[in-house]
This record gives sequence, C-alpha cells and structure tokens, in this order.
Amino acid sequence: MSNITFTAADLQKIVELAKEAGDAIMQVYAQSDLGVDVKQDDSPVTAADIVSHNVIVAGLKRHFADIAVMSEEAADISWAERQTWQTYWLIDPLDGTKEFIKRNGEFTVNIALIHQGKAVAGVVYAPVLKKCYSGILGQGAWLEQDGTVTSLDISERQIQTPPIVVGSRSHVSPDVAQYLEQVGEHNMLSVGSSLKFCMVAEGQVDVYPRLGLTSEWDTAAAQAVLESAGGVVLAYPAMKPLEYNQKENILNPYFIAASPAWFAKS
Repeated sequence: MSNITFTAADLQKIVELAKEAGDAIMQVYAQSDLGVDVKQDDSPVTAADIVSHNVIVAGLKRHFADIAVMSEEAADISWAERQTWQTYWLIDPLDGTKEFIKRNGEFTVNIALIHQGKAVAGVVYAPVLKKCYSGILGQGAWLEQDGTVTSLDISERQIQTPPIVVGSRSHVSPDVAQYLEQVGEHNMLSVGSSLKFCMVAEGQVDVYPRLGLTSEWDTAAAQAVLESAGGVVLAYPAMKPLEYNQKENILNPYFIAASPAWFAKS
C-alpha cells in the first residue's frame, strides 16, 4: 500500500456506511414491489440497487471527498478518465440482485478501495444475515456478527478432506465442472453474491473457482477481505494476481480464490 494510508478508523467509516446502505436495502426488501427493471445488458436492477448506490456515494463524498468513485450503477466513466486514477472507490451497491429478487438473503453491499490496481481495503455487508466482513491489506480482516468482532486468518489453514468447494447459485459454468474433475472428490456448496469469497476467508470452504464472467465491482471488496485474511485470488489459468482498472473493459478474467494451502498443493 505505497503512498496511501488507510486506517482502522477509516475502515470503520466504511463499515457504518455499508450498514446504512444495508438498512436502505432492507426497507425495499420488506415491500411487496421490489421495483425490478432490466438494464441494457439484460441484467436486473431494483429500487434497492439505486437507493443503496445513493447512500454509499453520498457517504463517500462526505468522508473521502478527494477520492474518485465508480459504482455499478454509475459506470459510464471513460477509460481516458479512469486510467488516470491511482486511487478510487469501487462499489457494488447490491451484489446478488438475482438473490435479492428471489428473497433468499444471499446478497451483499460491496465497497472497495483500489490503489494502483490492487484492492487494498474492503467491506462486504450481508444485511439479511447481519454479517459484516472487512479487511485492510497488511493489517488484517474481521467478521462482525451479533455484536462480536472476530479476526479472520486462513494463512495457515489446511485443506479439508474431502475439500469443500463453493460456487455460484445463479451462474453455472461448464468450465467449473471441468475444473472440479481435476479436483477429484469434493463437496459442493452453492451460494449467491460475494459471500463465496467470505466463506473462504472464514475457513468454511477451501476454494471458490469462478470460471465465468464477473465485473470488477463484483469482486473487489471481497477480494480485499479474503487477501487481508491471508487468502489468495489468482487469475486462471494465468495464475497472476487479479487486478483492477488496468484495461478499458471492466470484466474480470476467470479466477480461483482459496487459502494458500490450496495453491501449494496444485
């Protein structure tokens, strides 16, 4: 994290902001009409996506007025402008919109700080589960639940036998099936949104192979949490770090998110 200082107090501001956005989402969630619409790319958007976006952007401007913001709900920023950014906020106001519409609780608020291509800090808040994950690279990662804060550290964690794999509930990729053939015997869980990264960070699962399309705002906050907890996220099959704002399009390559032990055995 050269040339940037991000403190625990700064992180707490983002935690509170994510919770505020989560409260706004839950107000929509409680209504019979979720205000569902369809964007130009045929992906769904709801009234909750918009209200969460507004809460987060207003809060970031209030607390960190000098840092640029990119949100899924305001992504029409030119590459000419973006490529000049050294540091910026990358947010997904409601990750797991399909899960939100299904009302299964598996959706999150994602807020990440990107610096020189790396996700250096992040907060992932699941408002239905009331679980808040946060992390700062080099400082640690934490889970807040039921008023208790627990440190997350999987740097020395061993792989379970058989390993537990987590995958997407709404996006099934044929390439994942092929990857899992190489893994061999395993147990599979299906979960929505960036919670999959967080389950790796908690040590609940061993690996999250995402061999399908995602956008940079889908992954940044949870990657920061996982890597701050000692985990690893690598582009696949290149096996290089997953980076941000390095190209004009905002699509991620395929990637594998896991504990270090997973990559050590590969």
